[in-house]
Amino acid sequence: MYGRYTQELGVYAKEEAARLRDGGVRDGAGLRRNTSVRSRTADLLEYQKDPCAKCQSCASRCQKFLISRVGEDWIFLILLGLLMALVSWVMDYAIAFCQEAQKWMYSGLDSNMLLQYIAWVSYPVVLITFSAGFTQILSPQAVGSGIPEMKTILRGVVLKEYLTFKTFVAKVIGLTCALGSGMPLGKEGPFVHVASLCAALLSKFMAAVFGGIYMNELRNTEMLSAACAVGVGCCFAAPIGGVLFSIEVTSTFFAVRDYWRGFFAATFSAFIFRVLAVWNQEEETITALFKTRFRLDFPFDLQELPAFAILGIACGFGGALFVYLNRHIVECMRKQKTINKFLLRKRLVYPALVTLLVSTLTFPPGFGQFMAGQLTQHESLVALFDNRTWCRQGVAEEFDYISHHHGWKHPQVNIFITLILFIIMKFWMSAVATTLPVPCGAFMPVFLIGAAFGRLVGEIMASMFPDGIHADGTVYPIVPGGYAVVGAAALSGAVTHTVSTSVIVFELTGQISHILPVMIAVILANAVAQSLQPSLYDSIIRIKKLPYLPELGMGHHEKYNIRVEDIMVRDLRYITLNSSYRDLQEVLLTSQLKTLALVESRESMILLGSIERLQLQSLLSLQLGRQRRLEYLCQLAQDNGTNDHLSSLTTDSTPSSPCAHTAHANTSTSARQVVRFLVSTQQIESIYFNFFFLLVISQIAEWEEQQLDLPVDFKNCKIDPAPFQLVEQTSLHKTHTIFSLLGLDHAYVTSMGRLVGVVSLKELRKAIEGSVIVTGVKVRPPLASFRDSGNSTSVSEVTELHKLCIRHRGLTLPRELNRRDNDLCQPVVS
Repeated sequence: MYGRYTQELGVYAKEEAARLRDGGVRDGAGLRRNTSVRSRTADLLEYQKDPCAKCQSCASRCQKFLISRVGEDWIFLILLGLLMALVSWVMDYAIAFCQEAQKWMYSGLDSNMLLQYIAWVSYPVVLITFSAGFTQILSPQAVGSGIPEMKTILRGVVLKEYLTFKTFVAKVIGLTCALGSGMPLGKEGPFVHVASLCAALLSKFMAAVFGGIYMNELRNTEMLSAACAVGVGCCFAAPIGGVLFSIEVTSTFFAVRDYWRGFFAATFSAFIFRVLAVWNQEEETITALFKTRFRLDFPFDLQELPAFAILGIACGFGGALFVYLNRHIVECMRKQKTINKFLLRKRLVYPALVTLLVSTLTFPPGFGQFMAGQLTQHESLVALFDNRTWCRQGVAEEFDYISHHHGWKHPQVNIFITLILFIIMKFWMSAVATTLPVPCGAFMPVFLIGAAFGRLVGEIMASMFPDGIHADGTVYPIVPGGYAVVGAAALSGAVTHTVSTSVIVFELTGQISHILPVMIAVILANAVAQSLQPSLYDSIIRIKKLPYLPELGMGHHEKYNIRVEDIMVRDLRYITLNSSYRDLQEVLLTSQLKTLALVESRESMILLGSIERLQLQSLLSLQLGRQRRLEYLCQLAQDNGTNDHLSSLTTDSTPSSPCAHTAHANTSTSARQVVRFLVSTQQIESIYFNFFFLLVISQIAEWEEQQLDLPVDFKNCKIDPAPFQLVEQTSLHKTHTIFSLLGLDHAYVTSMGRLVGVVSLKELRKAIEGSVIVTGVKVRPPLASFRDSGNSTSVSEVTELHKLCIRHRGLTLPRELNRRDNDLCQPVVS
């Protein structure tokens, strides 16, 4: 089965090297001299023909030198970081311009409130409707965040039309319009998709310049992993947090060899992104996006740690509620068939209505005056991270950012009511807005809601302790901005099930003074959220039904005792070594499997390998294809004594075919008409020829039946001799680890080499989620599947081995066992 080497590999390599060396010595001197002369002559002739040939030759040499000294990876990562920084900066500039245009329209119509309302509402409705329509027409794959799809692609699943230039254009333009409308949407998730699109397109360009190394599947996966880090890094100018966040949300198992690629590309991209801001005179130097000014000598007191812990637990419940609300909105719309059909016909009605509702509620003279409706997300975060205490000193007098104080100050409502209304309204608005069919993310809205909730807790603490915390006779006032930072990291970490949001917060604010409270809150928020709901990205994967394997839940230790034999499919399709072409045809017609198992025989069921469906289709076409039919027709014509040899129909056949050697010029008209009907299916007017045609067709059908009964010749087929296999006793936990680590979609289950079943992602997903048993899957009752972990392992394994030996004692094995091997399988009797 596996074959043997006729010679040691090392000995063969030495002999081959010696043979090549001897041949080089004999031909060495003259060959080198002739090669040198020929190359110089060729260069001289090329230069005489084209004066620019020397420049082209010099450029080619520089390219080879650059590749040899720098390397393709470094060049690729530099280009990727530079391109993403430019795209991010241009998009931010366009988004800021759109938002300023809305404010300009609103302020210019201050004399008429009705015109102000129309301008305030119609502007985002037009932008969102254009984004939805443009995306739907150009590339529907650009809708949504992009992180769930990238998580699926990095696992090895191919999503069609997802990494194309059309999708890139639709994603960039649609995202710019969606964020420019002022809706509570985010940029980080879609930018991961944009970076992956840039990496895919750049790989094609690099493949054309440097060769086909970038067309390798493994190399593409490595570059996509780096691109995910770049997408987060250049979005927030947070390279370290971007790398860690991309690993947490897109990878179950991460290859350490890709670590440096992500860090280098993300750092370079973030650096260029901030340099462009300095170049545009937006910043004086390279600083954090939301720079804070917290005191460093005593940022918080130990007595505040319980408040930070409670804040983290509350954010955990809030994150789980946000994921549940987002998924429930989508499922409700899909379950209502009338609404679903209407929205499918009128795709632009839903985004227009949602935008109209949100814009109406945020209208500044209306309800928006109670929830800072006129502020953008960036302006709101700058205000929430301020280290002043609003409730004591007053917003108007002591607020550093004077242009923002009107959003939070209201003469009839205090700051606590404003923050509560802001949190509640933004919470459900963000959950609804992220379901729109436009390129959008949810990280930034959730980040903003967490910052507002943290600010609320900080203001409550400042009101409870107006004189601050006393420590060693020194009074240190409460810093509500620190609570806002902790709340932003905790809620965003709870929604995404990540801990790296703490690092992103440190890079966004430029300070790590609250590192301990942030880590405590983020860990507690993750613990609560993971026990209640999946992450937002896993929830979207379930909604879209993407082929991804869910994680094993926390606190379900009984699932670790489920084995493969409990969930595998026992009624599976397979082919044997003595299968006929008829069996092959039946298997291909009755199943849609991509690969089929190859066993020795139905009696032994020894697994020999697996064959892809395309290979089996090729075998069947070779046996019953057009060429074989024409050859049979020619042979039939020769046997019947006719003179027609189908010369006009076998021009694409090989010269060795019988038709090519027996072609004659004087072909009878009747035979030509018969053959023309057989190939081009034209009607024959003569009844005689119709009868003759039916006679030939019956002979062809009889020939096909004979060919289908022949055994399959597997010599012209590629067989995978080592498909992934599991044994019956493999645990669910180990199976999940193997599938996640290797990116498998199925694995065969064997018992002492015999094929007994197959496990795919579908069965594994149902076992993890605990769903209803489907037809063809044998799952034991829950109480029967949970093994007693206290049983003796050695006794159990020996008993199972004896059962297997007794079970297979009467079966025919692929090779005859000797007597000593048979004796080893007999139970020992003392």
